[in-house]
Amino acid sequence: MRIGLIGAGAVASFHITAASVLEGIELTAVCDIDEQAARRATVGTGVAVFTDHRRMLQAGLVDAVIVNTPHSLHLPIAEDAAAASVHVLVEKPMATSVADCDRLIAACRASGVALTVGHIQHFLPEKRAAARVIASGELGRVRMIRDNRSTDYRPGTRSAWFFSPEIAGGGALINIGGHCLDRSLWLGGGRAVEMLADTASRFGSPVETDGSMQLLLDNGVGVTISVISDPATRSDSMTIVCERGVIEVDPRRGTTVHIDGRTRTVHESGPDDIQDAFTAQLADFAAVVGGAAPTVPLAHARHVVELVLAAYRSAETGTAVSFAAVEVLA
Repeated sequence: MRIGLIGAGAVASFHITAASVLEGIELTAVCDIDEQAARRATVGTGVAVFTDHRRMLQAGLVDAVIVNTPHSLHLPIAEDAAAASVHVLVEKPMATSVADCDRLIAACRASGVALTVGHIQHFLPEKRAAARVIASGELGRVRMIRDNRSTDYRPGTRSAWFFSPEIAGGGALINIGGHCLDRSLWLGGGRAVEMLADTASRFGSPVETDGSMQLLLDNGVGVTISVISDPATRSDSMTIVCERGVIEVDPRRGTTVHIDGRTRTVHESGPDDIQDAFTAQLADFAAVVGGAAPTVPLAHARHVVELVLAAYRSAETGTAVSFAAVEVLA
C-alpha cells in the first residue's frame, strides 16, 4: 500500500517511521503547504514532495493518505481523497462538528474507501495494559475515572492555527481534552449521557486554555477530566477506580495495579512506546483497508467530537448537557 502523508507537522516523523518499518507499506509522497517543512520531513527518503494535496492525489502515487492537518481541513481533504478512491486515516479530532463527521463518513462509504481516525491513545502500550487488566475481570467493574492532563496554550508556544476557533474548532479541550475523552470513554466502557464543563481563557488567548469536564456514562461510570495550561507540575495521568482495586496509568512511569495495599507494575514505560503506538495504528489502518474492523470505531470518534462541542455549550450556559439515546454508526 502506497501512503501519502498530508501535513508535515509535529507527529509527521512518527507516521513516516511507521510506514518505513511495516511490511507491505511504502511512503511515496508527503504534502505540506510549506514546501520546506515537507522536505525536512522527507530528508533521506527520496519520496515525492507536494504543496497541494489535490496534485498529490492526481499524480497516482498513493493508495491511501494520512491526513495530519489543522482540524477544520480534515473534512475537505478527506472528501477529496475519497473522491479519488484513496483510503483515509485522519488524525483526531475527526472533524470540528458532528455534521462534518457524518459528511466524512458518508463520503468514504459512498466511494468504497476505508476510513479510520487516529485516536492514538488506543495504541499506547500503557493504555493497552490498563485495558487488559480491566478486561480480565480481576478488579471487577470500573466505577470511576480521574483523568488529568497538562498542556501549554500560551500564545507563541505552538502554531498560530491552534489559536483560531475557526481552524482548530476550539482550544485545549478539542485538542488535549479530545485525548482524555477518547481514553476515558474507552476504558470506562460506555457512552456519555451527561456532561458538565467549565473553561478558562488565559494569557490573552482567543481559545480556551484550560477546562474541566464531568461525565456520567451510560453504565454508571463517573469521569472527571481536567486540562490545565502551563502548571508548575506537568501531568498526564489516569486513575481508574474499580470495585476491587485501582489502576494508575502514566506514560512516563507505566501502568500499575494496586489491590489492598499491594502494588504491581503491569507495564513499564520505555523510549519506544510512542513510536510503537503510531506503528500499531498504521498497521490497524492497513488491516481496515483489507476488510478488518477498526480498533477505534467511527461512532466512538464521532462521539468524542460530540462531547467536546457539548462541553463548550455547558461551559457557556453553566448547565449540564444531557444526551438522549442515539443510533450508533458502525
